[in-house]
Amino acid sequence: MSYGPDHRVDDARKMSIEAVATDLGIMGDLKRAGRREYTGPCPACGGTDRFGMNTAKDVFLCRHCTPDGGDVIRLVMLVKGCDFPSALEILCGAGQVELSPGERRRRDERRVKDRKAREARAEQERRNAIAAARAIWRAGREATGSPVQGYLAGRGIGPELLPVPPPNIRFHPALKYMVKAGSEWAEVHRGPAMLAAMHQLDGRFSAVHRTWLDPSRPGCKIEIERDGKRLDAKKGLGSKKGAAIRLFTPEGADTMVVGEGIETTLTAYVSGVFPNAAFWVGVDLGNMAGQMRRVPGKRWSGIPDMADARAFVPPAWVRRLVFIQDGDSDPRMTRAKLESGLQRAMAVRPGLWAQIWPAPKGADLNDLVMGAPA
Repeated sequence: MSYGPDHRVDDARKMSIEAVATDLGIMGDLKRAGRREYTGPCPACGGTDRFGMNTAKDVFLCRHCTPDGGDVIRLVMLVKGCDFPSALEILCGAGQVELSPGERRRRDERRVKDRKAREARAEQERRNAIAAARAIWRAGREATGSPVQGYLAGRGIGPELLPVPPPNIRFHPALKYMVKAGSEWAEVHRGPAMLAAMHQLDGRFSAVHRTWLDPSRPGCKIEIERDGKRLDAKKGLGSKKGAAIRLFTPEGADTMVVGEGIETTLTAYVSGVFPNAAFWVGVDLGNMAGQMRRVPGKRWSGIPDMADARAFVPPAWVRRLVFIQDGDSDPRMTRAKLESGLQRAMAVRPGLWAQIWPAPKGADLNDLVMGAPA
C-alpha cells in the first residue's frame, strides 16, 4: 500500500515514543524518573541534566537541542541527525540514515566538551555551597542555654536527659531563609535556627543542616509560607552525599546507630538501649541508602548499586551498624532503602553485623517520648 506524505506523518505520530527510542538504542542510557517519565543524557549533545521523555504523552525535550520539545519524528531527527523526510522514511519505510564520519566526530567532541564544562561547573557550585555552609556554621553559637535546648525539651529531650547538646549542634539567633525566585534569591523569613554540622567519612566539613525554630511553641519548627505553599522548615546546604551529623562518637565504640533525623537519633541516644555506641544522623533515606539497583517488576529492590561510590558507609571501626526505621513514611520504600544501605555497608566492611530498629507504624522514634501511642 502506498502512502501520501500526510498519511505517513499521521502514522509516525501514532507510534510509541518508548518503542521508537528502544529501536534507536537510547533507552539503555535513560533512567526512570516517574511512572511514565525517563531522564538521562541527550543522545545528541550528551547533556545529562537536559534530556527527558514522557511515554504517556509521547514527547521528549532537551533543554539545549530542542527546548520546545518534540514528538517521535523529531526524536529520530535528533538521534540520526537527519531531516524530516528521512526521519519519516526511517519510521514508516525501510530507510536507514547513518551519520557521516565528520558529523559523528563533531558530536563526540561536543559531548566531551559539554561533559567537562558540566563537571567543572558542578564542582565550582559544590565548593561555593560548602563555603557558604561553613560561614553559617561559624556564625552559630553554643547550643547550651539557647532556644535549641528549649526546642529539644519540647521534643521530650530535656536537660535531665541531655544536659549538654552535642558539639556538632549550634544555635543561630537570626538565620535567613532564602528561596530562589527566577534567577534571584529572596529572603522570606529570618529567625532562630538549630544548626548541625555534617562531615564526610574522612572528617572534612561538607554541609550544614538548618532547622528554623518557633520559640513561642516549644518543640515546634517555624511555619513558613510563600505563595500559599508551606515551605520545609529544615534545609541543608553544602555537599551532603556520603556525609553525616556526628552527634556522639565515644572512644572505643564499635557500634553505630544512625537515624534519619536529629530528634530521632537523639531519642535513641537518651534511651540508653545502646550504651557506649556512636550516634550519627544520616539526614535522609536517600543519603543512608545510596543508589539502588533497578530490578524488573520491583519499584524498590533493596539492593545497593555498588557503582555509587559516594554513598554513605560507616567508618572501618564500626562492627555493628543499626539503622532506625521511622514508621511515618511508606514502610516498603523505607525498608528497602534501609536494607540497601545496610547491604552496601556490609559489602564495604566485611564482617559487619547490621540490623534495623523499627518504630511503631505511623510514628517515628521521637514520637514515643512525645506521648504518641505505641
